[in-house]
Amino acid sequence: MKYLPLKADIFIENRKRFISKMEKNSIAIFNSNDELPMNGDALYKFKQNSDLFWLSGIEQEDTMIILFPDNPDPKYREVVVLVRPNELKEKWDGHRLRASEAETISGIKTVVWLDSLDAVLQTWIHLADTIYLNTNENDRKANLVPVRDYRYAEEIRKRYPLHQYKRSARIMKELRAIKTALEIEVIQKAIDITDNTFRYLLKFIRPGVMEYEIEAEIFHQFLKNRSTGPAYGSIIASGDRARTLHYVTNSEECKNGELILMDFGAEYGYYNADLTRTVPVNGKFTKRQKQVYNACLHLHQYAASILKPGITINDYTDKVGDEATSEFLKIGLIKKSDVKNEDPANRAYRKYLYHGISHHLGLDVHDLGTRTAPIQAGMVFTIEPGIYIEEEKMGVRIENNFWITKNGNKDLMKNIPITVEEIESLMKK
Repeated sequence: MKYLPLKADIFIENRKRFISKMEKNSIAIFNSNDELPMNGDALYKFKQNSDLFWLSGIEQEDTMIILFPDNPDPKYREVVVLVRPNELKEKWDGHRLRASEAETISGIKTVVWLDSLDAVLQTWIHLADTIYLNTNENDRKANLVPVRDYRYAEEIRKRYPLHQYKRSARIMKELRAIKTALEIEVIQKAIDITDNTFRYLLKFIRPGVMEYEIEAEIFHQFLKNRSTGPAYGSIIASGDRARTLHYVTNSEECKNGELILMDFGAEYGYYNADLTRTVPVNGKFTKRQKQVYNACLHLHQYAASILKPGITINDYTDKVGDEATSEFLKIGLIKKSDVKNEDPANRAYRKYLYHGISHHLGLDVHDLGTRTAPIQAGMVFTIEPGIYIEEEKMGVRIENNFWITKNGNKDLMKNIPITVEEIESLMKK
């Protein structure tokens, strides 16, 4: 790993939280992700299952975490399962964790090697009444491939048909949405790397630079600062391309007089930052660009003022929509007649702001969390309003990351330049 070791206390606390939600005399089993084939004999870069990492901090493939808090033998109440190190394989693929290393990372004292798991696992399951199995229940899930979690669940249910089964995902969705202070420390590190990278870009961007050159500088700065790399595919969209929300081609020239929308964030210790800024390629906003940018900034600040415990995402989005309607009237995007005749299911402002305002953030960029229940203290959200004007070939989006507190929220990106004046001043220098 490129990042410095995280505190094992993060994962010890997370396991305590999960165990507190388990039914009496139950066992929970978590699997690592698959290694996925690419072409020929190549594999895609391995990415650990976020739930398993949340519980243990272990990145290695073919790993399992087993929690059985009522096991009569205290030694086996928390277990990490690893591939047994093999000298020949390590010559090809590198070092594999030893038991002592896994304990240092996770705080779990007991390691069982994968090739000897079946016998002991059967004994534990025979002692348990309920088995918790894990699946990906992210509301945005789009993967139809039968991944390891689903294959394992099918296998275990066939082998032990008379046990009760529970979904770990329901607990995970509740717990992972609420970040501990230790988790926020890691997210803040990802944000600080992103901050430094953005400041560097303000000195690098100029007319004639290619979008992919900016993307390369982002990757370079991330790696220099111990980030694993981008949290997601960086969006570097100049001119009219900024209206495409997930533009990742990043292949065109940034031209004088255009704005460039940059949506990127560092991953550090598997936790993610998610920043968007829109800046003038030549370092100076035109009068109209400044007007639209400040309208977007106003929406951003308004959203931050109401994103507090107790509000639901639906109510929050409706309120930001009301404010967007007011701002869009002011800058001439819509008319009063448009508002008067709007379809409640497709409001007038939606022509120029056609995405959500916030999403949960954490180990996944679109992290687990509620989309209907009231927002709670401890959650981390993006705030990212945008204004996209086809007639003017312009797109503006501004995004920061906020930690919800009992009394409101804390802007984790408050130090990152955001105003027209700050951006112009730094680009001039």
